[in-house]
Amino acid sequence: MKRRQAVVGAAALGAAMSGGFLAIGQADAATTTPAIRTVFAADDAYVSSTRVKSNFGTAEKLVVGETDGESRTSFVRFSTGSFPAGSTLSNARLILPYDGKPAEARVSVYPVTGDWNENTITAATQPEAGPAAIASAMPRTTDQSVTIDLSKVVTQAGTYVFALRSASTTAVTRFQSAESGEQAGPRLVVNYTPATTVEPKPEACVTGDLLVPNCGVLWGAAAGGFTDTPRDTALKNWEQTTGRTSTIYHTYHKGDEKFPTKAEIAMTRDAAHPRVLLLNWKVAYGTNWAKVAAGQKDARIDAWADYVKANYGTQKFFLALHHEPENDVQTAASSGMTAKDFAAMYRHVIERLRADGVTNVVNVLAYMGNEKWMAQSWWKDLYPGDDVVDWVGLDSYVSVEKGYYHFGDFGDLLDRQPTGGGLGFYDWSVKNHPSKPIMVAEWGMYHRVTYPTSKASAYATVLPELAKHPQIKAMVYFDTAKDNEGDRNIAVDSTADSLDAFRKVASAPIFNVELKN
Repeated sequence: MKRRQAVVGAAALGAAMSGGFLAIGQADAATTTPAIRTVFAADDAYVSSTRVKSNFGTAEKLVVGETDGESRTSFVRFSTGSFPAGSTLSNARLILPYDGKPAEARVSVYPVTGDWNENTITAATQPEAGPAAIASAMPRTTDQSVTIDLSKVVTQAGTYVFALRSASTTAVTRFQSAESGEQAGPRLVVNYTPATTVEPKPEACVTGDLLVPNCGVLWGAAAGGFTDTPRDTALKNWEQTTGRTSTIYHTYHKGDEKFPTKAEIAMTRDAAHPRVLLLNWKVAYGTNWAKVAAGQKDARIDAWADYVKANYGTQKFFLALHHEPENDVQTAASSGMTAKDFAAMYRHVIERLRADGVTNVVNVLAYMGNEKWMAQSWWKDLYPGDDVVDWVGLDSYVSVEKGYYHFGDFGDLLDRQPTGGGLGFYDWSVKNHPSKPIMVAEWGMYHRVTYPTSKASAYATVLPELAKHPQIKAMVYFDTAKDNEGDRNIAVDSTADSLDAFRKVASAPIFNVELKN
């Protein structure tokens, strides 16, 4: 499906490039720091020197380079839309995501004069391109895209048309086109600074009706995992170690358990350390999702609703129903555990709680950040609908051991792509559910227990990556010295420099959010 022209704006927390996109048509946010606008290609196509009358405007790729005497040139058009009066454009980049492995040959951008249409352009009708390149870059096979600096060309609002060519005479490079389904295709990213005459006063960061902060990011943790230490004691110790109160207190429950427990309630009524609960509940424990959706566990749901109303009043809390459902999906229709069964279960439980008069639940759909699951045809079927989801959650981890499974940093944790390519989780969520805040409901950096490795450099990426991902409104660390298999150490203090680096993250003002509950 053709992605039509979209001008997308996002206020940057710094000058770094945004990793996500806001809803089509949403206005840029005013800010005194550089803002970022990402513009998708309005038209794109490639032409062939040997198939001179063929049009490739609907192809899911753009091609440049030469093989066997056939030369390909690609064309792209962007319209930036207008910028706020008095804005100054400071930087512009053309980003071309690869479709496959690129040729290691320079890709150049040429100016184009003359009109063209992606549905009719051919080599015989292509517009004239300037003789000299205006910018170029050398693709690297280790990257997922090539970025070409166009700051000297894109200096004001307008429509920009470019031809793309490769220096290769023995191979071609393929880029994703705007027709590449879930993939972003070519995009123009522009930094600009809106004019301002008044320095705004710092805004107090507080939570709203659905516990979404008006600024900043909620800070949270689950500590003492896979140990016998009481979770409240483990969290208090973790807070002492890291230097900040965990505003979100994450706990786990299943089946007919009655919760929040007295200890959990006490943790959220500590006036000196304000906290809000994130309660994980496997409602279908002992049965399956389809049976819950069919009402066979309504007595369980109703009993829990009565308990919550009697013991927790109207104090708000987060509720995650059966986090990481991908791990438990069974594709057989008779299993009662298909992705659609999960969505039906989720919807039924939330609607039942509402009918039972539970008004203080803020629900979170917590996905699992694993590329093999996002690539499954049924993955999208897990989503039960915007009307029963308040937050979109992500549970994701990265290794700090180079060469080990899921080695990376905080950006990789957020943007890990599905097997076979496509949008990473953050970009998928912002694109498909732009009104939903994102909670990193579990995250951590790990090394194998027997291979202590510094996590400092990985922790150092957290704040810069948060600046690039403004839809993230909460993040909850999962701290344990051994995971459920006894193999991975996710603790923040596994090495001395790891703890020092984590404490620097925890001390950041972005986490100074006041609970209004």
